[in-house]
Amino acid sequence: MKANHSLLILCAALSSQTFLLAQAASSTSRPTAARPAAARSSASLLKPALLTAKAPASFQAKFTTTAGDFIVEVHRDWAPLGADRFYNLVRHGFFTNASFFRVLPGFVVQFGLSADPAVNKAWKDADIQDDPVKQSNKRGTLVFATAGPNTRTTQLFINFGDNDRLDGMGFAPFGEVIEGMDAVDKIYSGYREQPSQDLITTQGDHYISQNFPKIDKIRFARVLPAAPAHAAAKAPGH
Repeated sequence: MKANHSLLILCAALSSQTFLLAQAASSTSRPTAARPAAARSSASLLKPALLTAKAPASFQAKFTTTAGDFIVEVHRDWAPLGADRFYNLVRHGFFTNASFFRVLPGFVVQFGLSADPAVNKAWKDADIQDDPVKQSNKRGTLVFATAGPNTRTTQLFINFGDNDRLDGMGFAPFGEVIEGMDAVDKIYSGYREQPSQDLITTQGDHYISQNFPKIDKIRFARVLPAAPAHAAAKAPGH
């Protein structure tokens, strides 16, 4: 049976500096709670196959979060498939009210499960192919999580430190935090890996709000307007 890579993430044994891909426990969760109105998403997010716009060669996205704001700059030539997927997720509001559910200081902060269970279900098997690793997993780089070859969907992480040992494991950075890394550093880490990805997937923000009141969340994310073209040079004065 194909593993659900939304439930498979990097597991850090920080004391020994070894990293494994670990599978979350099989689904034994409570029935999915009714979705509150605030968690309901646009219809477009329920149709991943239609969200395939090509990203610009480079663009910036601003994340407004409960820990502060930060801006990432995406370089499509670093990892084109990852950049395109991220571009479509941001444009269609996927990250609204999503939680930073796995925070390991010195290693990574992980996010990318929707606050809406219906959206998580829709994207569960929306895998994209791997990109070659062209950039190193340095501090501040933005990367899709994976559970093995060609299993990227919506989960991402930001590197807290220089994790170049991830380069050989197929984790391909496609962007970097260019402003607000201090806000990223402030994301609440007290829960570490306690939130169940399985229960976030099936219950969304209801599970988070009921069990992890201090968790930091993304209020919303948006693609920033492109910088205006340079004004034409003025003729020299007389």
